[in-house]
Amino acid sequence: MASVRLGWEEIEQLRHDPGRSTLLFVTDRCPVGCAHCSVDSRRDSPTITDFELYGEILDWLCGQPRLEVVGISGGEPFVERRGLELAVRRLADARKRVVIYTSGVWGTNPRPAAWIREVLERTSTVFLSTDAFHQAGVPDSTYVNAARAIAAADAWIVVQVIDTHPMVERAQELMRTAFGERYENFAELRLTEPLTAGRGADVFTRATRTPGHAFAPCTMLASPIVRYDGLATACCNESVIMGFGPARLRRRTGSRAEVAAAMDAFRSDPMLRAIGGAGPGALTGHPRFSDLAGREFTSICDLCWTMLDRVADDERHDPLVDAINTVLVASP
Repeated sequence: MASVRLGWEEIEQLRHDPGRSTLLFVTDRCPVGCAHCSVDSRRDSPTITDFELYGEILDWLCGQPRLEVVGISGGEPFVERRGLELAVRRLADARKRVVIYTSGVWGTNPRPAAWIREVLERTSTVFLSTDAFHQAGVPDSTYVNAARAIAAADAWIVVQVIDTHPMVERAQELMRTAFGERYENFAELRLTEPLTAGRGADVFTRATRTPGHAFAPCTMLASPIVRYDGLATACCNESVIMGFGPARLRRRTGSRAEVAAAMDAFRSDPMLRAIGGAGPGALTGHPRFSDLAGREFTSICDLCWTMLDRVADDERHDPLVDAINTVLVASP
């Protein structure tokens, strides 16, 4: 039986509340080959090889009493059958609500394999991405089959689509094909901005620039990621999990205890607490970062990375960062 369905807004609220959600990255592998893939997934990309470590990661996730929602992503999660089945079964048994991110490439038949149906029946919500880049690898009939299978399992569908009129119109048409004019009973559309990470860096650029002082808190620091091989990251930036950006945002783990230690370190890091709480804009009031107040950045990640790089080789205690945390960051 599927767990309680979650809409996009409910998931976002949980993601912004520290400790209530996280993302499990189950594979780098994906057969679709989209030109805009933000994590550069390919058919032959790495996937789970150490199931003992993977089991310890699941032990940690299942043992977190405050954790309510676990997203499962990749790559394409459904190409990692053993890892996906194991994660969904154990997380659902631990009363965690499961959210899966997929392209629907597995929907080649109107009735999917029994193991896929069982996974969907234990899932609350499926983010089913579509856009012009997916179309070559995921034909319309395959996508529609996947949507209908998700709905048949009583899971909610969030259709992720890049916010351009042709792509949104096509996504709506696919939903009408699957469910008719009243498709909103089964799915909602979530319009997204294109990502400039991975292969997306060769397709998209960001034209908007914002002065450093204007950036609000980074809410994504409330929902970390752990990858199948033990790599833990403090935030959801795709480039970070691919090995780019400040080392402070990544930790390599090899056991349940080390995963726990990594997550504790992220939560207690004064700079990360300030960026996620008061916000990097507020931190530009610190003399160490005051020159960044008027400098323009293409994203909050650019500003965050600049700040973290600046303090990378300095482990001295900074009372002013502590003061910003104390005065401007609410207690958990």
